[in-house]
Amino acid sequence: MSIGSGGVTTGKDPTQAILSESGLDSKHLCDYVINVATGCRHGCKFCYVPSTPAVRTRPDMLKDHADVDNPQLEWGSYVLYRDEIPDHLDGILKRKQKWNETDQGCGVVGISFATDCYMDGRAGKITREVVRLLAKHGQYARVLTRNPILALQDLETFKQAGDYVTIGSSIPTMDAAEVASIEPRAPSPEHRLRGLREFSEAGVQTFVSMSPTYPTQSRSDLRAHLEQIAECDPAVIFHEPINPRGGNFEMTVEAARDAGETELARQLDSLRDRETWLSYSLEQFKAVQEIGEELDLPVHLWPDKHQINHANSDVSEWLQQWKDRQSPEEFADREIPNEPMPEIPSRLS
Repeated sequence: MSIGSGGVTTGKDPTQAILSESGLDSKHLCDYVINVATGCRHGCKFCYVPSTPAVRTRPDMLKDHADVDNPQLEWGSYVLYRDEIPDHLDGILKRKQKWNETDQGCGVVGISFATDCYMDGRAGKITREVVRLLAKHGQYARVLTRNPILALQDLETFKQAGDYVTIGSSIPTMDAAEVASIEPRAPSPEHRLRGLREFSEAGVQTFVSMSPTYPTQSRSDLRAHLEQIAECDPAVIFHEPINPRGGNFEMTVEAARDAGETELARQLDSLRDRETWLSYSLEQFKAVQEIGEELDLPVHLWPDKHQINHANSDVSEWLQQWKDRQSPEEFADREIPNEPMPEIPSRLS
C-alpha cells in the first residue's frame, strides 16, 4: 500500500470476482456490475456503499491492504484498485453463455456502482478497457461517474462503443456549496453537467441521476435544476430524495454543519422524523413529475420501499406504479412505455 495525493491510501484489491449479478434492476439500472476498485476518493458522506457486504464484510482485507480500521468513518481515504480486470474480462465474456436479463435491468452491466470509475486516471484506465471489451462482445454498459470531464479523455472509446454504452452522473442540485459540504472531494455540479453536455454533443447517450435531492430545494429550485439538466439531452432523468436511514446520516448532517451550511444541516436533521421525511419526499416526487411533464423531460422517479409502505393507499399505489414502470430510456432494447406518467393522487394535487 502507499499514501498518495490527498492522503488517500492506495493499493491493489485481491478480489477475484469481476462480473457480479446486481439487484439494481429494481432501479432500472443494470443486472450486473463491474467495480473497478474498492473505496472511493470522493468521500460522499451519505454514500451507502460502506454499509454493503462488499465493504462491510471485508474488514480484515481492508486492514491488511489499506490499514483501514473503520470502513464507514474512513470512507474517502482509501482506494484499492482492480488493475487486473481488463486482463481477465475478455476470457470471462467469451466463456459466459447465459446472461440474466430482467425486464428492468435488460442485462446491462453497470460500471461502477460501488465506487467512481473515473475518480482518477488509474480507475479511468481500467474503465476504458471494460467499456471497450463489453462493446466488443455486444454487451451493454452503463457508466456512472461524478467526473465525466475526466471520462472525456476516453471519448473515442465511447464513440466506438456506439449504442452499447451510456454515461451518466449524479447531480443532486446545482448549489455547489451545498454539494461540496457533503460530497467533499467530488467535482462540482457544473463540472458534471459540462462533461455530460460534451458527451451528448459528441453523440454519446447520457443519463442523469438527480439523486439525492436535498430538503432545501424548493419547487422553483427543482425547476431551474431540471432546465439545466435538459442541456445535456439525457435519455432519462432518475430522481430520488435523500433518505435519512442508515448509520451514515449523522455523518451527513455533521458534515453540512461543519461546512457552514447550517440551514441544510437543520433541514436534514428534521428528516429523522418519519412523517417529515415522507412529506418532504412526496412533495419533491410530485414537483419533479409535474415539472418533467411541463418541460417534456424523460423523468423517472425512484421511490423507496419505506415510502411505499408508509404512504396512504392511493399514494402508495402511485409510488408502486413508478417502481414497476419501465424507465423512458432508449437503451439496451428497452420496451419504452407509451402511456402517460402515473396520475398523481388527488391528496397530493
